[in-house]
This record gives sequence, C-alpha cells and structure tokens, in this order.
Amino acid sequence: MSIHFQAQMPSGWKATSAIRTMRFPGGEVSLVIPEALDEKPAYATVTGADPVDYLALGLWADYVHQVGHRAVALLPYLPAARADRGVPFGAKVYAELINGFALDQVIVFDPHSEVAPALIKNVKVIGSAPYVRRAAIGRVGDDHDLVGVIAPDAGAVRRAQAAATALHLPLYLAEKHRDFATGRLSGFSCESLPATGRLLVVDDICDGGGTFRGLAEATGLPRERLALFVSHGVFSGDAPSLRQHFGEIITTDSHPGAAREGVATKVLSIRNILAPFVEA
Repeated sequence: MSIHFQAQMPSGWKATSAIRTMRFPGGEVSLVIPEALDEKPAYATVTGADPVDYLALGLWADYVHQVGHRAVALLPYLPAARADRGVPFGAKVYAELINGFALDQVIVFDPHSEVAPALIKNVKVIGSAPYVRRAAIGRVGDDHDLVGVIAPDAGAVRRAQAAATALHLPLYLAEKHRDFATGRLSGFSCESLPATGRLLVVDDICDGGGTFRGLAEATGLPRERLALFVSHGVFSGDAPSLRQHFGEIITTDSHPGAAREGVATKVLSIRNILAPFVEA
C-alpha cells in the first residue's frame, strides 16, 4: 500500500504513526490502532491512486475525527486529474469519494488542470515552480548551464512559464501535430533553440514518455543538452528509454512509479514539499 500516517509525539516531534493498515480475509481494509496510543494525528499521505489506499484514508479520517482532531491529507497525485471531462467524469467521481471523508484540509501538488482540485472541498494547491528551480539549479544566483525552459505542448505552457519565471529563463514552445483523419500523433515541432547550453522540459505527468521522446527527437539535441522535470513520474511502459534522450530526469515520489529503476536521476520527497503547508 502507498499510504503513510504521520503523528505528533509527546516530545513535539513528528514521526511515523503507530497506526497501520490491515486486510480482513474477506478483503476489507481496516486499521490496527494500538490500545496505548500516545500520539496526536498529524496527517496522512497517499501516493498514487490505489483505491484501497483511499479507503484506508477514509477509515483514518473517521478515526481522527472520532478522537477529536483535524484530518489532513496530502494527496500529491490527485486521482483522475486527467479525466477532467467526458463520460465517465473521473475527476468528479474521485472528488466525491474524497469529499465523503470530510477532510479538514487536502493538499495537492501540481494537478493536471484546475478542474479536479476545484471539485474537492478544503483543498490547497501547491505549484511546482519553486521546486523546479531548487531541483534544477539550487538557489537563485548559483552557477548553472540552463539557458531555457521548454513547454512540450499547449497544455504545459502555464506551468512551464511559471518555472521559467522562477528560473529567470526564457520559455520555448513545442507543439504536437496530429493526423486529423485518425487523431493520432504525427509529429512534434519546437521553436528555434539556443545553440549552446542545456534546456529543461517541464510538465506535470510522465506516463510512458512518448511525448517527451518525440519532443527530444524533434529538437535534434543530444541528451547532454536536455533535462526533464515532471511533477508526477508514473513511468510506465517504455519510460526507461527516456534516459537515451535526457541527461537528467527529475520527479517527485508522488506516485510509486517514480521508484522504477533506470528512469529518474533525482527524486524529490513530496512529503518534504507539502508538509510545511499543513494547517494546525
């Protein structure tokens, strides 16, 4: 399971809670709560989108409310954030599930669009731009060889522009091209890029990596000149081949896929990013 419970200890420090999940023989998920529990619930973190983890979150929230505390959840990889329209309306269904837990605060990280978080009560959205900057170059003023940020498609422009602004670098736009007869991708194009220096591609999610491989090939640049930052590394299918195109691949551990061997070169702790925003 990919759920973690954090608690405040009598000393005032936060640490992993003694509460743990379990499964009954019939398949139902539940919690094991020690009788002599000397801790105060702080928050729960769910990485990925496993429905069982979300049921465990609901049980934890019920327990936390029954003992008189606030239930706060870090849900960095907001489930079905890409299903923000259509039938079925996945983002709405997941939002209704989450809202059913009556959480007092829900903290999400760089959701795919504004639709999914808008459906969730008591939500706080944390953007990726400051963390792109810290991961890519460290502090403002530190030496680095980045010369620009690339938005891989129209949907990535807003977050890539925010990253470019944080990095004090220009933004370059790439575009996907589709065959109107079939709807399939037919190719990629990109604005003219600088002749030297590294460029950072910024987006929210990397699944199999096809978009990023296509973009890298369209630029004609060697892997040493391309870096990639994605907030959520699902890294399915042929994602390891991205290392043939990008010298550096940065993500967070918001999804269990981030741990897949041979893809990310740097993985940021999502709890370290989101925990400071928890309201007491």
